Amino acid sequence: MGTGEGGAISGSWRVIGLLLLAAAAFAAAWQFQDWRYGRQLAEQARLNAETQNQLTQTAASAQQAEQDKRLALEQRLSASEQTHYRALSDAQRDQDRLRDRLATADVRLSVLLDASDVAPGCHVPATASAGGVDSATVRARLDPAHAQRIITITDTGDRGLIALQACQAYVRALAPEHLE
Repeated sequence: MGTGEGGAISGSWRVIGLLLLAAAAFAAAWQFQDWRYGRQLAEQARLNAETQNQLTQTAASAQQAEQDKRLALEQRLSASEQTHYRALSDAQRDQDRLRDRLATADVRLSVLLDASDVAPGCHVPATASAGGVDSATVRARLDPAHAQRIITITDTGDRGLIALQACQAYVRALAPEHLE
């Protein structure tokens, strides 16, 4: 019985040894897989971080480009506004001067008359204006009040044209590629 028992004990030690060896192999394989997957996960996390960094840089670059475009547009609009404001101020100053000269009788407005198309019973003198460019034409001087109204109308028209030019410049500045 000694051999049988010793064989059974050594057989059970063998089984235990094999189980321990299998457990150690399993633990080693598990640890190896953990290291391998850990490296893969670390590499994947690094690649993900690089991708996120590139996306952030691209977005920041695009945002900076848009800010630069906006700043350039604001500068163009400001310059255009200043130009049109100056034109409007100049036109206003010129109109004011003309109005003052009309009021002081420094300047008189007159109209050219066609002497051949005179209404019956209306006598138009056939004298030419002295020193004028129109040497053989007849001129009639306008009443100062009517001259003032005409100056006011032309002033309003000038302002309207300048405002229209300002609006057109604004639209061109906002969408230059659509208007060419």
